[in-house]
Amino acid sequence: MPWRYTHDPYAIAVSEIMLQQTQVSRVLTRYREFIEQYPTVQKLARASPADILRTWKGMGYNRRALYLQKMAKAVVEIYGGNFPKDEQQLLELPGLGKYTTRAILVFAYGENIACVDTNIRQIITHFFFDSKEQSEKIIQTVADQLVPKGKSWEWHQALMDYGAANGKELRIKNSELRKKQVPFKQTNRFIRGKIIDYLRIRSYRRSDLIEKVSDVYQRPVDRVKKIIAVLKKEGLVELNKDMLSLPK
Repeated sequence: MPWRYTHDPYAIAVSEIMLQQTQVSRVLTRYREFIEQYPTVQKLARASPADILRTWKGMGYNRRALYLQKMAKAVVEIYGGNFPKDEQQLLELPGLGKYTTRAILVFAYGENIACVDTNIRQIITHFFFDSKEQSEKIIQTVADQLVPKGKSWEWHQALMDYGAANGKELRIKNSELRKKQVPFKQTNRFIRGKIIDYLRIRSYRRSDLIEKVSDVYQRPVDRVKKIIAVLKKEGLVELNKDMLSLPK
């Protein structure tokens, strides 16, 4: 995993945002391509959103790509291209939540704090609470107490590896009570991705794209219209004189 061989906060931020809800195997290739295309926070800040979304192809959750650029622009405009080392200042950057913020502090700066991802949460729940689900606050409190001073980087890498290797044994009790997931191809997220994929290739007349998506993926026209409206509101597509395109 190439992000384990860097302490560059920008590269770590890219990897952590890519890894959100995405398997490591899918991220590996895309991460290398993304860093090659945008090697610095300054270059990402200057790029066009359309080019960034094209580079992001295959990753899903396309909003993450735009959040990354918003983060890059803020780092350049507010901090002169240097990521802050203060947790609160990092939290105020677009697209950075508590976990990603702490991951930057741990993996870039070696801070003696805990960042809790799914694997670490499962480990703590399994060993300290008999696999019974706990609140985020309780898990974070325990995680903070476990970090060995001066070994935060190594500690978190070890925990993540352990969690990845022993995931089946660490399942949290009562997780089977959660709602059954809808097949991905039936979700709005699937259609969102397909619309972005079409626009990665070229612009479309709005009515033509709606008809195409509706016919190919057997979705009601009104549903496709609503999805496009949400994408436009989120800044993932632009509408100019009835022509849809990626944001420029």
